[in-house]
Amino acid sequence: MSKQIRNIAIIAHVDHGKTTMVDQLLRQSGTFAAHEKVQDTVMDNNAIERERGITILAKNCAVTWNGTHINILDTPGHADFGGEVERALSMVDGVVLLIDAQEGPMPQTRFVTKKALALGLKPIVVVNKVDKPGARPDYVVNAAFDLFDKLGATDEQLDFPVVYASGINGWSSLTQGEPGEQWGPDMAPLFETILKHVPSVQGDPAAPVQMQVSALDYSTFVGRIGVGRINQGTLRAGQDVLVMAGPDGEKYKARVNQIHQFQGLDRVQVSEAGPDEIVLINGIEHIGIGETVTDIEDPRPLPMLKIDEPTLTMNFCVNTSPLAGREGKYVTSRQIWDRLQKELRSNVALRVKETSEDGVFEVSGRGELHLTILLEEMRREGYELAVSKPRVVFREIDGERCEPIELVTADVEENHQGGVMQALGERKGELVNMESDGRGRVRLEYRIPARGLIGFTNEFLNLTRGTGLISNIFDGYEPYKGEIGGRKNGVLISMDAGEIFTYALGKLDDRGRMFVKAGDPVYEGMIVGIHSRDNDLVVNATRTKQLTNFRVSGKEDAIKVTPPIDLTLEYGVEFIEDDELVEITPKSIRLRKRHLSEHERKRAAREERPD
Repeated sequence: MSKQIRNIAIIAHVDHGKTTMVDQLLRQSGTFAAHEKVQDTVMDNNAIERERGITILAKNCAVTWNGTHINILDTPGHADFGGEVERALSMVDGVVLLIDAQEGPMPQTRFVTKKALALGLKPIVVVNKVDKPGARPDYVVNAAFDLFDKLGATDEQLDFPVVYASGINGWSSLTQGEPGEQWGPDMAPLFETILKHVPSVQGDPAAPVQMQVSALDYSTFVGRIGVGRINQGTLRAGQDVLVMAGPDGEKYKARVNQIHQFQGLDRVQVSEAGPDEIVLINGIEHIGIGETVTDIEDPRPLPMLKIDEPTLTMNFCVNTSPLAGREGKYVTSRQIWDRLQKELRSNVALRVKETSEDGVFEVSGRGELHLTILLEEMRREGYELAVSKPRVVFREIDGERCEPIELVTADVEENHQGGVMQALGERKGELVNMESDGRGRVRLEYRIPARGLIGFTNEFLNLTRGTGLISNIFDGYEPYKGEIGGRKNGVLISMDAGEIFTYALGKLDDRGRMFVKAGDPVYEGMIVGIHSRDNDLVVNATRTKQLTNFRVSGKEDAIKVTPPIDLTLEYGVEFIEDDELVEITPKSIRLRKRHLSEHERKRAAREERPD
C-alpha cells in the first residue's frame, strides 16, 4: 500500500500536442512491447475524435517510471468540453500545461489553467514543438508567467518549472539549447520533473474509506463502472459501502464488486486499493458522477463536483419531414428522450428538459461543438431527428437581462485583418487587444456576445481564405447588447416533392449556390440552396425538359452546374435561421423550413408580425 504514486493531468489549448505527448510517455515508459504495433494518438480511441483530430473525452492511462506509478489523464482542449476537464482535475495533484512554442497561450489555455490554479494545483509548463520553424520559447515562458499572474496564481504557482519538448519526436530538455543542437534524447527530463514537482499526497490507509466518482464507463458484462480517486482509507473487492450524493443529498448502501487499476492503457483487477490510487469499481448499479463512495459506519461525503452552467440551448425534435423514417432506426420521441437521458449520466455539462410542444426537447450545453458532437454520435447510432437554431441562455441578474460574453482570439494574416475586424464589429464585438508578431500575422482579442459567434466560423474561414485561427471561451454575463444582424442571404425553397434533375439545376444555377445534386430526393419546404439575394425564393427543383418531336432527350447543349456546397452538420446548425430546422438522419443532412407549405409560412409570419 505504500507504493509511490503521482496523479497528473495534461492540459492545453486544442492542437498544442497533448495526445501526441501522452503517446510518447506511454512508449518510453515501456508500456508497449517491442513487437507491438501502436497507432498514433492512441488515446483518441473514439471514431469522431480520430476523424476530427480532437480530444472529446478525458481519458486515463498509467505508466511506471523508476518504480513510481504515474496516473496520467489526457483532457480535451476545447472549452465546450470543460465538464470533462473539471472532472479530470478533481482526481490529480499536479498538471502538465502544454503550450505551443509558436502560438503561445491561447483562450483555452487560459480556461484550463484557470481551473487548475483555482484548485491549488502547481503547473509544470512544457513548451512543446520547440523544433518547429517560428518557435519562440522565451516569449511563451514570459506569456505563461503573465497569464498565471492575471489569473491570481500564488507565489508558489508562479515559480513553475519549465521543460522544452518535441512531443512528435519524443524528446525533452530542461534547457533551450540552440537550433541544430541535440536538445534531449528522450522524455526522461519530463518524467524526472514530474517526480520532483508533483506532490505524492499520501492519505491514511487506515482511515474510513472515501472515494469520489469523477467519470463513468460502461461494460455489457458488469454494467456501470465508476472511475475515481481514493482520497483516504482502503477499498476492497466485495466491501459494503455507503454511496452519498454530497453531504445533504441522497444516500444508499451498496456493495463494490470488482476493483481495477490502470496499467498503461489496460485495466488490471486488484483485490484492494489504497489512498491516491485512481481506480475503476463496478457492482453499484446507479452510481453517478460526483457521488462519494464511503464507509457505512463513519461516512465522509465530499461536496458534489461543481460544473459551469450551459450557455447555449437547442431544440431536439422528432423528424416530421416527408422523408422521415427511411434511414433511421430510432425515430420516436420516446427513443430520443431515452437516449438523451442516457447521455446525461456521463455528460455532466449537459441539461435536458421537456417543452410544452409534443416531441420537442430543450437541450442545453457549453457550445455549438458540445451539442453537434452529441448529434453526430446519435446519428451514427441510427437516430433520426430535427434540430433548431442554437440560442444563448439569458439570465436575470439584479433585475437586468444579461447574456453570455465570449473572449475571442483570432490569429490572422495582416491583409485579412480589416475584414475580420469589420465582421466582429458588426456582431457587437469590442476589441480588447491587438498585437503583431512581426512576421505578417496579427492576434486580435475581442469580447463579444455569444449570439454574435453563432454562424461566424464559416464567415471567418472565408474572410481569411482558410489561413486564420479562431478560438473562444466563456467570459461571464453582461447586460444585453442589442440586436445583431442575422444571415445576409435568403434561401431557395423547393415548391414540390420529387427528384432533383440536372436540367432544373442548370436553370437555377444563376439564382445562387445549391445544397443538393442531381438524383437527390426533395420535398415541399426543403431548402435546396442559398439565394444570391437577401429574400427567400420558392423554386421548382424537380423541373424536367419537355420532350417533343423536335426536342429530344439527347445532349443539345451541355448543362453547366456549379458543384453543390458540402452540407455538414456544423454548417447546417450555424446556417439556419429561427424559422428553419436541420433534418439529421444516419445518411443525410438536410435543411428545411419549420412550416413546409408556403401558405403555412405566410400565416406564421402574419401571426409573429406585431399589430
